[in-house]
Amino acid sequence: MEHRSFLSKYIGNKAFYQAVLAIVIPVVIQNGVSQFVNVLDNLMVGRIGTEQMSGVAIANQLIFVFNLTVFGGLSGASIFGAQFAGKKDTDGVRHVLRFKLLICVCVSTVALVVLGFFHKPLLTLFLHESGAEGDLAATLEYGSKYVLIMLIGLVPAALSMCYAFSLRETGETFVPMVASGSAVLINLLFNYLLIFGKLGFPALGVLGAAIATVISRFVELAIIVTYAHTHTNRFPFFKGVCRSLYVPGALAKQIVLKGTPLLLNEAFWSLGMTTMMQCYSMRGISAVAALNISSTVSNLFNIVFMSIGSSIGIIVGNLLGANKLEEAKDTDRKIIALSVCTCLFFGAALAVAAPFIPRLYNTGDEVKTLATRFLWVSACMMPFNAFTHACYFTLRSGGQTRITMLFDSCFVWAICIPVAFVLSRFTALPILPLYIVCCSLELIKCVIGFILVRSDRWVVNIVRSDDADVGEQQPD
Repeated sequence: MEHRSFLSKYIGNKAFYQAVLAIVIPVVIQNGVSQFVNVLDNLMVGRIGTEQMSGVAIANQLIFVFNLTVFGGLSGASIFGAQFAGKKDTDGVRHVLRFKLLICVCVSTVALVVLGFFHKPLLTLFLHESGAEGDLAATLEYGSKYVLIMLIGLVPAALSMCYAFSLRETGETFVPMVASGSAVLINLLFNYLLIFGKLGFPALGVLGAAIATVISRFVELAIIVTYAHTHTNRFPFFKGVCRSLYVPGALAKQIVLKGTPLLLNEAFWSLGMTTMMQCYSMRGISAVAALNISSTVSNLFNIVFMSIGSSIGIIVGNLLGANKLEEAKDTDRKIIALSVCTCLFFGAALAVAAPFIPRLYNTGDEVKTLATRFLWVSACMMPFNAFTHACYFTLRSGGQTRITMLFDSCFVWAICIPVAFVLSRFTALPILPLYIVCCSLELIKCVIGFILVRSDRWVVNIVRSDDADVGEQQPD
């Protein structure tokens, strides 16, 4: 009897998994295609040489901060978008979309100024002599040129993310998948043509990789915006969204209160990850190159738990908005179990593939050996990462944004970075044990996540009709 109760608590029925997979599979396909092309993109640049690959890897670490900051800003508003969608409040969803567009403009402007004027000093922070491989001056030059071209694609990337968020909040995952899939295929094609100079195109190397990415950003934006504004019967909240910038004051205040911690969380978390990479870079260009290979490949396998985590924000958020609180708790518990169990399999697959993937890169034996060992560490940590990722989205779905900030970015800055900083600066610990120690800190986060989710503080409907009328219609 207890065994049957345990199964019913953590394992859903056929209808449950059909509902979850209807959300997850398109997101997995979208992210899977994107990450697979990122691997191929990384591999193409890696075929040119260690300096080129390292320069692009460091530059992308800076772009990563921008992407995560936009994601964080949109995530705060997305909590309300998902719950308004569950409540069937079209005006509420439209106002949230307008707020998200304003966030994209603001974050993009700051990023353009910072990266446009200070990219070289920022890139230099990651360049340290150690080992036999890598020319620091060449690495800096490649990274600098790459960043300057990538700046052109920042605004379309942010706007595409904004539209994709709004579509997913209503359960529409296919269109963002098509837009993203088309973009990454365009990126792959032009990478091949412009990096190596095929079919009469010039061989631009690193510059070609950046140009291909920028082209793909505009393609993705064109597809998703065109579809959204030509299907307003299905998605009425897109109708008239750009007619004004009006957002009800009550809603704007709530989004700021709930959303600011998420924006800060993603900004500080991405800065934290970049700082961690800077600590690792103290062990030389070889460490940077190996970590670039490892993280790119690991991300391909991580798409499963990342996509399942995103589904928590949508499915559980909709249930909370519909005031189905007990169903939200039950659904969340089963999705978390699904995520962890799935990653046991994918972690094993990554461990098996680890020795073979680095051989595809045109780099030295030191880098290949390190990359393989980093991949083994990532494979072991995958189920634990899946659990903490699911906990993050669970807390976020109920609007517990201050707690998510403490759980996520504050953990990185209070625990992970001090450990990495001390070990990288004040000890001679080699890069592999340094990396293992830092990754193992995720186990502490698992315990914290379990306690927070178990407390049920996140089980909250933040768009109840008896609250302030945050979805009020604007006066015409």
